[in-house]
Amino acid sequence: MKRAPVAIGVALVAIGSAIAGESASPSAQDVIDARQSGFKKMGAAMKAISEQLKSGTPDLAKMTAAAQAIGVGAREQPTWFPAGTGPESGLQTDALPHIWKDTSKFTALSGQLGTEASGFTAAVTTGDLAAIRSQFKVLSDVCSTCHKSFRAD
Repeated sequence: MKRAPVAIGVALVAIGSAIAGESASPSAQDVIDARQSGFKKMGAAMKAISEQLKSGTPDLAKMTAAAQAIGVGAREQPTWFPAGTGPESGLQTDALPHIWKDTSKFTALSGQLGTEASGFTAAVTTGDLAAIRSQFKVLSDVCSTCHKSFRAD
């Protein structure tokens, strides 16, 4: 009889461990939604910077906030494309299958995005509008290159 409580205790620990160890992995739709949300934030930040640079008196605080949003997105972006979240998922996504077929190019552009986002943040901190405009063009070019290669518009 003493074995029964021990066996029940072991079973309860095993069940508890299994439940605690189960991490609810996000669904493909959750990943796609998060990815799209991240890119929308980055796009809004790019638009905000563009508007500031076109204004007569650019607001450095607004550009700094936008640069930070782009930096966060650039750091997170490489994690937004796990296998199974492309068109093969059957879900609505603008991500082309080429992302998962030419991972070296995609990874290189992701790295370049991070580098140029950091460079843009550094340019904004100087307050030098010529440097900010120059680095914004470089950053925009990286975004465009990736969109042309990996995004269905």
